[in-house]
Amino acid sequence: MASLLPRRALLKSAGTATAALAAVALSLSACSTGPAASGAPASEQAASSQFPVTIKHAFGETTIKEQPKRVVTISWVNDDVAIALGVVPVGVPKNEWGGNDKGSTPWKDAALEKLGAGFGSDKAPVQFSETDGVNFTEIAKLSPDVILAAYSGLEEADYKKLSEIAPVVAHPEIAYGTSWQDSTTIIGKALGKEAEAKKLIDDTEATIKDKVSQYPQLAGKSFIYGNLEPAKGDGVNVYTANDNRPRFLSEIGMKLAPVVEENSKGSKEFFFPWSAEKANELESDIFVTWVPDASTADAIKADPLLGQIPAIKGGALVADSDNTLTLAISASSPLSLPWSLDTFLPQLGKAADAVK
Repeated sequence: MASLLPRRALLKSAGTATAALAAVALSLSACSTGPAASGAPASEQAASSQFPVTIKHAFGETTIKEQPKRVVTISWVNDDVAIALGVVPVGVPKNEWGGNDKGSTPWKDAALEKLGAGFGSDKAPVQFSETDGVNFTEIAKLSPDVILAAYSGLEEADYKKLSEIAPVVAHPEIAYGTSWQDSTTIIGKALGKEAEAKKLIDDTEATIKDKVSQYPQLAGKSFIYGNLEPAKGDGVNVYTANDNRPRFLSEIGMKLAPVVEENSKGSKEFFFPWSAEKANELESDIFVTWVPDASTADAIKADPLLGQIPAIKGGALVADSDNTLTLAISASSPLSLPWSLDTFLPQLGKAADAVK
């Protein structure tokens, strides 16, 4: 469903939630991790002493006996976190929605370059497609020590199949509902980098707080984050509180609209459908959406039903047509969020200024 991109961007080809997964192979070669040996740096000895570790998740719990040297990740976010923690993957899925001509993202490229492993170099991760679902064949070829899926929609059948290859750390509860902070904490524990993960979270939150302080008009503004395309005629898809997009806006001091709060209660879904005939009931100060192109934003405003959404009618629509920016917020990570702020916050600020 195009209106739910990027999370559903890969569903079209496979037709199941499994096809939305990213399958990535990683190693810790860049940071020389692994069991501490005589003469190993103190930091490596400390990391190794943390093992074994047991991590609970949606399908039970997984024990990692010793610090992994080769890591595979599933879906988005997980590779970002590993790279942010100084781990160079041995393999990553191409970013086939929202990616650049390298099949990557600007934030991932920058981080890999700092580690001397930019795409095109000898240490660069191998890239492969995941449009047909979890790429079990490629994952097995990479001989992983552990498979990370802290942020994913991994299904139990796939979890069991992957577990035959290596220990798997699945999402903790809701599919695609893991916050970037929780993903970072979980991955940090799995890689023996808990202290580094905590610092990464603190530093990222400090960066966000500093940037957001430049837009005081955002504080307390209510919002709805969804997708609506008049040409498709399927009404509005509204992201629930489980999704990282509204979660991010809530974390920077904005308020989730009551209609979304109500429809999020007890839900394990990341969105709920809303009829265009009731669009005028989607009450909030600001409405944020992804659009395929700028002309769609004009069509939304002119639509006799969608144009009656209060925030849109009041001129407080944020309609982003930059797929990479949308990916940065949707699959948010300690790398993607700081990258997104200088573009996304001004858009939100302009919409907030329009609120009467």
